[in-house]
Amino acid sequence: MTSRFKKNRKKHGHVRAGHGRIGKHRKHLGVQGNAGGMHHHRILFDKASKDNAPLIDVMQFGYFKVLEKGLLPEDKSVLLKAKLVSKNAGKKIKEASSAVVLTA
Repeated sequence: MTSRFKKNRKKHGHVRAGHGRIGKHRKHLGVQGNAGGMHHHRILFDKASKDNAPLIDVMQFGYFKVLEKGLLPEDKSVLLKAKLVSKNAGKKIKEASSAVVLTA
């Protein structure tokens, strides 16, 4: 659409072009990148950096349930993120001193 047909053309010359005096039209920089790691995103950073364990999100690969088949690294702990975990898989993960983060 060309600029002459846009609604903003009618608002040229007006101070905030309909975006309000108090809130203003600004970007949401508090949610970009690693912003707020010490403040409003602390919970997520704490979950991801538990003992500096790597976070493996199995849902990212198309899996929702973790079963007991497979191996975990013995030298370091792992943080698994999944919707469901079988009973034997949970036991195996705890034996390897790793943890599971369940998501809804």
